[in-house]
Amino acid sequence: MVEQAASAAQEQLAATLPRRWKHVQAVARKAEKVAPSVASRDRDLLAAAAWLHDVGYAPGVVDTGLHALDGARWLVRQGFDARLAGLVAHHSCACYEAEERGLADLLLGEFEQEHSPVADALWFVDMTTGPDGQDLTAAERLAEIRSRYGPDDVVTRFWCRAESDLLAAVRRAEDRVAVQPM
Repeated sequence: MVEQAASAAQEQLAATLPRRWKHVQAVARKAEKVAPSVASRDRDLLAAAAWLHDVGYAPGVVDTGLHALDGARWLVRQGFDARLAGLVAHHSCACYEAEERGLADLLLGEFEQEHSPVADALWFVDMTTGPDGQDLTAAERLAEIRSRYGPDDVVTRFWCRAESDLLAAVRRAEDRVAVQPM
C-alpha cells in the first residue's frame, strides 16, 4: 500500500506541483519517524495517508476545490482503501474548510471522520511541515498559511475557526510520540 501511495502521489504532484511535492515528501518522511506512536497495524496506513494527503491539489484530480474531498474521491476511484480515503478526506480540520466552501454535507456524507491516534499523527505530520518541507511548529505553520493566503481568504478564515481543534490533535500526537522510543 505504501509503495502504491508514494507512486500515485509522485505521478500526480511531482511535475505539476513541485513545491507541494516537496511538502508531501517531507510529510511522508516525518510519518515514518512517528509511526511507532500508532498501532503497528496502522503504520502503513499512516505512511500511505501521508503520501496521499494532498493529492487533491493535483490538476487532474481537482473537482470541487476542496482538496481533501477531491483527493479522497480520487482515491476511491483508484481503488484505494475506504479508511485511507477517509483519513485524507478529513485531514487537518478539513471539515472546517468544507463548511466555509459549502461542502460540509458532501464531505461528511461521503467519508467517515476517524478520531484516532493515526488521524492525530497525520494532522501532526502535515501541520508541522512547511510548504518547502521544512520542520515547523504547528503555530509557525498556521502563521505561514495565514501569511501566504492573506486575511480574507477562505483558508485563513477556516483556520481561525479550526485552530483549537488542530492544536489539540497535534498535542495528542506529540504526547504519543514522546512516550515512544525512537
